Amino acid sequence: MLAPAKLNLYLHVVGRRADGFHLLDSLVAFVDIGDHITVSPAHSLNVAITGPFAKELAAHDPRQNLVWRAGEALARELGQPPGALVILEKNLPIASGIGGGSSDAAATLLSLANLWSAKLAPERLAVLGATLGADVPVCLAGHAAFIGGIGDQIVPAPALPEAYLVLVNPGRPLPTPDVYKSRQGPFGQSARFTHAPSDAAELAAILKQRRNDLSDAARAIVPEIDDVLAALASCDGVLLARMSGSGATCFALFADDAAASAAAARVRGANPGWWVANGRLMS
Repeated sequence: MLAPAKLNLYLHVVGRRADGFHLLDSLVAFVDIGDHITVSPAHSLNVAITGPFAKELAAHDPRQNLVWRAGEALARELGQPPGALVILEKNLPIASGIGGGSSDAAATLLSLANLWSAKLAPERLAVLGATLGADVPVCLAGHAAFIGGIGDQIVPAPALPEAYLVLVNPGRPLPTPDVYKSRQGPFGQSARFTHAPSDAAELAAILKQRRNDLSDAARAIVPEIDDVLAALASCDGVLLARMSGSGATCFALFADDAAASAAAARVRGANPGWWVANGRLMS
């Protein structure tokens, strides 16, 4: 099962709770680039990690991985032993602002629920997902949505048009807590819209009236983000270039696949140390 990259097409920080958690208004969407989850029956829970970014995850305790935690959480919910082999093909860079861990957890929950023939309502699965991370419920939903609160409030967004994206990460992990701690300035406002954009150009025009309130803090920690944004902005046919989430991954929006593919090839050729991928916005 694909665990798609999650993009924050815009992200406004609109407040902060007494416990320190920030309140958001963001448009989340998914692109058909991501990790892959494969599950099969086993006597006990085991997680195997493959793919280009397997080494980065292998350095951490596997029981702290969101895939492992998702398997254990679902088994507890069902009152059964967590018997399964879960293979995570890790294609997305870690700590990169595109929800890789949350999407992995969501795909694991859905895959294991199917493997174990679980009869859980989507609402219950979303509650379970929220115990793993604030972004897991929207990843379970898997469609464009406005998120509010600390990410726990999900409202379906208008249909998004056909659009293509290039994702670029400069190869620097950027932990989300560090970015929030560094953020300064006033809080923003909610900026949701109800009109469905007719095409990628109209979507870009709407997004240009919005921003990512974490960009300045992220760029101060990882200055290479400026280089990524400049490289994307210089590509032919680009409609918008912006950082996603807490960074350091940035995205560029295009109207057609050919332009996105050409841009990805250009950026990859000029910057062999960067992670570059291109794909389609998932409707």
